[in-house]
Amino acid sequence: MSRDKTMEELSHTAGSDDETTLLDAYSRTVVGVAEKISPSVVNIGVLKVRKEQGGAGSGLIITPDGYVLTNDHVVHGANLVEVKLNDGRKFGAQIVGTDPATDTAVLRIPASKLPSAHLGDSQKLKVGQLLVAIGNPFGFQCTVTAGVISALGRSLRSTNGRLIENIIQTDAALNPGSSGGPLVNSRGQVIGMNTAVIFPAQGLCFAIPINTVKRVVQMLISKGKVSRGYLGIIARPASIQRSIARALGLKQESGVGVVDVAPKSPAEQARIVPNDIILNIGGTSTTDVDELHRFLDENPAGQNYQINVLRGATLLKLSVLPQEIPPQEE
Repeated sequence: MSRDKTMEELSHTAGSDDETTLLDAYSRTVVGVAEKISPSVVNIGVLKVRKEQGGAGSGLIITPDGYVLTNDHVVHGANLVEVKLNDGRKFGAQIVGTDPATDTAVLRIPASKLPSAHLGDSQKLKVGQLLVAIGNPFGFQCTVTAGVISALGRSLRSTNGRLIENIIQTDAALNPGSSGGPLVNSRGQVIGMNTAVIFPAQGLCFAIPINTVKRVVQMLISKGKVSRGYLGIIARPASIQRSIARALGLKQESGVGVVDVAPKSPAEQARIVPNDIILNIGGTSTTDVDELHRFLDENPAGQNYQINVLRGATLLKLSVLPQEIPPQEE
């Protein structure tokens, strides 16, 4: 055997060993995550009497005493909800609270000492990072898929029309029934809740970041609902004339146009009127309606905020006191 041939074979063997080592490491990671999280993943069955139909989805045990996380759209309109654990036990579930604006729901089952998942930090995610999704697509319990973070900071409309911010896009395969299941990093920490798939595209799947979910879950468990600020306006996107923007030294080209104002609402009390354009509130720019919604979602009601409004060619600095959103507005 020639020396050159020997070196070629050794090089090929070394390359194969490196690839095998990498694949083995990848496999061990996915296996480890699946073994760690699967016991806390549940199957959720629902019965909707009015529509005479059933449905199914996934969920995640988040506390040992029976709190379960899932999507609002999984349990919306349900008369009966049943949770099936990984070990085969079944429990009737109480709906603790739902938040259509973030497609989040919390259930409670009468059980204790349950295997609960560790919720991580979605602020630390990076594009290309390995992820594992676990759920029950089409009723196939604890199906595991793997992929990467395809993009961060996406936006997705919830069922009630509000924009869910900072959505995680992944190519980890999701299917009907995966909704409500966890999206997990390589350390076995839940960093998102699977929520949507774009059909008929492949590899376009989305999850709500766990930091958003944690904030909502805390309010649902403590209050049974999510408190959001309410101004009492009908709004639309509005452009600002360049000549007016230049004259007033405005840097933004758009704002929130006020179409109508509800009687006795916080907006009326702040002297906001139709055709005003809201430029910012509480020091936060509102270049579109979603930015206004985001501010009201994330800042407490019952507190005064300065709100800058463009009325014609005049800039007004007003004060508004958002109130908690009425139930019918959800």
